[in-house]
Amino acid sequence: MKWQFGRKSNNVEDQRGQSLSGMTVGGGIGTLVLAVVIFLLGGDPTVLLTTPTNTNPVTTPAEDQTGQFVSVVLADTEDTWTEIFQQSGQTYQPPKLVLFSNAVASACGNANSAVGPFYCPSDRKIYLDTQFFQDLRTKHQAPGDFAEAYVIAHEVGHHVQTLLGISSKVRQMQQQMSQVQANKLSVSLELQADCFAGIWANGANKARQILEPGDLEEALQAASQIGDDRLQSRTQGYVVPDSFTHGSSAQRVQWFKRGFQSGNLQQCDTFSGK
Repeated sequence: MKWQFGRKSNNVEDQRGQSLSGMTVGGGIGTLVLAVVIFLLGGDPTVLLTTPTNTNPVTTPAEDQTGQFVSVVLADTEDTWTEIFQQSGQTYQPPKLVLFSNAVASACGNANSAVGPFYCPSDRKIYLDTQFFQDLRTKHQAPGDFAEAYVIAHEVGHHVQTLLGISSKVRQMQQQMSQVQANKLSVSLELQADCFAGIWANGANKARQILEPGDLEEALQAASQIGDDRLQSRTQGYVVPDSFTHGSSAQRVQWFKRGFQSGNLQQCDTFSGK
């Protein structure tokens, strides 16, 4: 991916090197809110912590490069979605992206890196422990900078859903459904974020020619490796489709490709299945 000379975003908050003190489990309403939000967005609502203690950020040269990469990719999503929104007479309001290490406090509650990257609609921020990129390369066998860019673009996709009012409608509907039905809506929400990530890749490559040979395959490999069926098979040895919250590997690949090939929001209607 050609990113080294790209514009850097002003919307990155670097909290790496800060810590959360007073670790507790199951710590309060904020934690419960975060667990619900992460579940509805297809994440893994696990570890819950308390109040942050500020220290001076300490990053290695490699982490500094990672921070620069994240900033450039975020800026690229800003440019792409600003143009897309303008085409329909709307104004794109970019999210903030918070880089953290180990644990973080958000408006949705407190969490540690085991949750993975997540988007909090309450403060309209994306939270990312860049250690996840290492996990992507080793644990999930999905190396490559464009695979990492896909992860960021997916979370930005959730922000787009918030701006368009999609996420709030889904949450309202889920409150009146069974768990299985609610899971199916979560899958649709996640697959649409994948489709939106594909739209970003389409627009960014047309405008700025960011793709290099093999980049698209990196994103598709990442999408495939973090499908619910692949993750469940790896962790528990069997697959329970009714418990899916992200979608299968095949579905995630399919919808990212649809977004990339079409570059059209209308092609990302994952809720009707068309």
